[in-house]
Amino acid sequence: MLSLEWLANARGIMQKIEETQLENIQKAATIMADSIEKEHWVHTFGCGHATIPVEEMYPRIGGFVGFHPMVELPMTFFTGITGQMGIHQFLFLERAEGYGKAIMKAYNFNEKDCVWIFSHTGINNVNIDIALRAKELGMKVIAYGSAAEAKGKVTRHPSGKTLFEIADIVVDSCVPAVDASVNLKNHQDKIGPVSTLAFVTLVWMTITTVAEILADRGVKLYIHPSHNVPGDTTAQERLDACLAEYKERVSRV
Repeated sequence: MLSLEWLANARGIMQKIEETQLENIQKAATIMADSIEKEHWVHTFGCGHATIPVEEMYPRIGGFVGFHPMVELPMTFFTGITGQMGIHQFLFLERAEGYGKAIMKAYNFNEKDCVWIFSHTGINNVNIDIALRAKELGMKVIAYGSAAEAKGKVTRHPSGKTLFEIADIVVDSCVPAVDASVNLKNHQDKIGPVSTLAFVTLVWMTITTVAEILADRGVKLYIHPSHNVPGDTTAQERLDACLAEYKERVSRV
């Protein structure tokens, strides 16, 4: 069954992440914890399906204040496939030189912030523009993606560098370059991508590590509660506290 083949591939990715990426996850989480402890931000960015890990962080039950999503609608919302904000426009924008610089102009940053970028290939201009501008502003850049598979790939950016060559910390998603993982008879292209599963796995391995570091330092976290549990009479109060804290902090961005 191809469903079980995909499942085995997904488990294999998760196992490889556990075996090879824990040290770098710890390094990345420490940088993030340092920013959040000072009430600064971990700015998060991705485009295409790499916005899914960004959206997974916060607001999210079990997530906490400290992660600021920079999500651009034309690079995220293309479920129309064709027509307005379709795939053709998205592919153009993620490769357009200077678009990432324009995105960065929309926010106020602090050198005590850090930037967390998701990119499967690390070769497209928008991610690289954001990483380079972040470093110019004194922020640490953390990149998650298929770094080992990207070695030898030609970047589309005029700097001549990939995202993984620019970042201060790289965590490898351990996903094959083609992303899709299951052969289908009578077809050239594979089905069953695994990069989204890898990214979401890495998100929660990282964020739980950040939370552990901050809790050990005695830092109070504003954790987004479940508001769907019968009998929890203070969930709304805790949620309001989270959103108030987020609103106050994000006003500086």
